[in-house]
Amino acid sequence: MTSNSLRLDYKIIYEIVEPGARVLDLGCGNGDLLYILARDKNAKVQGIELDDEAIYECVKKGLSVFNSDIKSGLVEYPDQSFDYVILNQSMQEVTNVDFIIREALRVGRKVIVGFPNFAHVSARFMLFFRGNAPMTKALPHLWYDTPNVRCLSIDDFKNFCAEKKLRIRKAYYLAGKKLVKFWPNLFALNAIFVLTGEGAVAPAGEADSDYRQS
Repeated sequence: MTSNSLRLDYKIIYEIVEPGARVLDLGCGNGDLLYILARDKNAKVQGIELDDEAIYECVKKGLSVFNSDIKSGLVEYPDQSFDYVILNQSMQEVTNVDFIIREALRVGRKVIVGFPNFAHVSARFMLFFRGNAPMTKALPHLWYDTPNVRCLSIDDFKNFCAEKKLRIRKAYYLAGKKLVKFWPNLFALNAIFVLTGEGAVAPAGEADSDYRQS
């Protein structure tokens, strides 16, 4: 496995994380991202996952993964014990979003959040013209078997960050294998945001709302 063979959201997160960083992945799946971060960037990685088969795959890769439910928080981790906490494609599956993000920002200097955009043009088309619950490449489940409990758009998340005084350091908008340059709330299937908490100082050369759309 190489960084070039990763799916696009993993590639972006791979580029964000600095060599040697301490990384906690909430909902790490089969560990592909953590594995390549540890192997190629010497990152000190740890995962949390509920699915037993996914945990087994992580263990085969030599990864440290705990079987735990993040909805109860991260009480076992001290403040600022990680450089990055990753919440990729799992935020829309938790009921207490504000609490989880606050906990992630407590234990990590930065939080990387990735989620499917429910306002993508194809989802709007299905709902408006067909009257059906949306299904897209980023939302492949039928309404009755979807793990998602939150339906949010890119603009919804930006408004949430503004309301909760979370600083958006970087944002990336994805459509298949490419990045979206214009109208991301309409044309992006997924989004990735890098967040810090209120009062956090950006590193040199890194400004707030540094939206990476190209």
